[in-house]
Amino acid sequence: MPWKPSVPGEVPTLGYEALDWISTYLAAPAKEEYEPFVPYREQEDFILRFYEIDPETGRFKIDRGLIGRPRGWGKSPLLASLAILEALAPVLPDGWDANGQPVARPWSTVRTPLVQIAAVSEEQTNNTWQPMLEMLREGPVIDEYPGLEPLDTMVNLPRGHIKQVTSSARTVKGAPSTFVVLDQTEEWVPSNGGPKLAQTLRTNTSKNGGRTVESPNAFIPGENSVAETSASTWADIREGRARNNGLLYDHREAPANTSLTEREAPEEFADDEEPYTGLIDGLRYVYGDSSAHPDGCVIHDPPCPPGHSELEPIVARIWDKATDVQIARSDFLNQITHASDSWISQPDWRRREDLDNSVELGDVIVLGFDGSKGRNRGKADATALVGCRVSDGHLFCPSAWVWEQPDGPDGKNWVPDSYAVDAAVRRAFSDFQVVGFYADPSGWSEHIAKWEAAFGRRLKAKAAQGAPISAWPRGKDSRVVEYVERFRLSVVNDEISHDGSPVLERHVLNARRRSVRSGYLIYKAYPDSPDKIDAAYAAVMAWKARLDAVAQGIGARRKSRKAVTL
Repeated sequence: MPWKPSVPGEVPTLGYEALDWISTYLAAPAKEEYEPFVPYREQEDFILRFYEIDPETGRFKIDRGLIGRPRGWGKSPLLASLAILEALAPVLPDGWDANGQPVARPWSTVRTPLVQIAAVSEEQTNNTWQPMLEMLREGPVIDEYPGLEPLDTMVNLPRGHIKQVTSSARTVKGAPSTFVVLDQTEEWVPSNGGPKLAQTLRTNTSKNGGRTVESPNAFIPGENSVAETSASTWADIREGRARNNGLLYDHREAPANTSLTEREAPEEFADDEEPYTGLIDGLRYVYGDSSAHPDGCVIHDPPCPPGHSELEPIVARIWDKATDVQIARSDFLNQITHASDSWISQPDWRRREDLDNSVELGDVIVLGFDGSKGRNRGKADATALVGCRVSDGHLFCPSAWVWEQPDGPDGKNWVPDSYAVDAAVRRAFSDFQVVGFYADPSGWSEHIAKWEAAFGRRLKAKAAQGAPISAWPRGKDSRVVEYVERFRLSVVNDEISHDGSPVLERHVLNARRRSVRSGYLIYKAYPDSPDKIDAAYAAVMAWKARLDAVAQGIGARRKSRKAVTL
């Protein structure tokens, strides 16, 4: 029988049954006397989505889950409960009941369950392992399931096992796992074999129809951790570039403008003062339902009651002189900040996002362009077009304005579609009043010459004398050092806003500083890195064109405009 919704907007999920089972059979850890483990509301929301079923196929929509929260939020008990749930409870989709609602059966009715708690060190596995043992030993589950033996190093199930995994990927290859917890994946880096271990574990579970959940704190960009790769996968899904969209990515950060030095923000700010979020409010937001603030949570209306995470000790830890600022932001605000050689940090970039500032037909804008025809070894750079409104410095970058090499076989011998690029440029000139257009000529000289012939007379800001569009090649003009740094300072000093484009953000955050004789330029992390930065460089050129236009007094708004769909 096909699924039938009970109420409009409802989606089928086994999450409600999962939540009932958890609160019925498992004990809350770290309690003097028995209490049932009852997930917070935001934990409930994650479980409901993780167990969502596709009404057409009757299978899970999600094959990988990620829950990213700050230290002390309560990730470990949540993951422990899911590990036990997958080991014993009916969680495997098994069709629909007479009312068209989903039903399930235990893994043990299909194959021997093997649940693994994985990390790159034994100390890390204990984060989830120890609360899991408490939940098993102190809860009703120990009496309900004869044959259940929660030992210190392994849990024997009535059929199957729960085991710790801390060995190399080679030793777990082929293990018929049905569910795996990947703990603290921000620490799973190439030097300790983390990415290879993660790939092996995911392969093992997928072969058996199982799934995985990972629980990182904020990662450091550039370390190539498993958590960073998962964030990149989520970015691909948001941009429509991923073939598989079965990742549930639930990562929450404190607001980008959260102050580490001001406990509370004033009720009003002076006209010349940039608003910020006080540290307490930032912590209340990122800790969500677990925050022990007496006013309850700030993520639900009405607010949930206070949780277990006391904020005052966290404030004291952040203010400790021995605490590194970057560590404070990553551990307690859960902010993905920046590598040591990053050009622009994520908090700085996110702070300038303005989703309410829409670009409109007829706006006076400038364009920046960075093109690629290909690279050695089949690793093509991207081609990117970025716009900037002259009047207020608002950057915009529709996904259709960035052309990137697809992954897999589709990317073999890939080159950007020059006809699509040309069409995008010409439409921009049709939709907007373009007064400046700076383009790196490398590999695109012929197209730029045609654009100059078609549009050169319209341009007020010109890249060079006699060449209104063809600008300085990347890294081959000493003035580029100044332009790159001027863009960064404009972000830091809040002179720039942007449309939140995920592809532009990705390229900006991928950019790394490299010293040159006169300062620094931006490069990829290493020459053959798959992480592109071309849209970042296009944004630098657009910003330079905008500054040149402003210097000429250009940029007044028109009175009548209509929104444009890009």
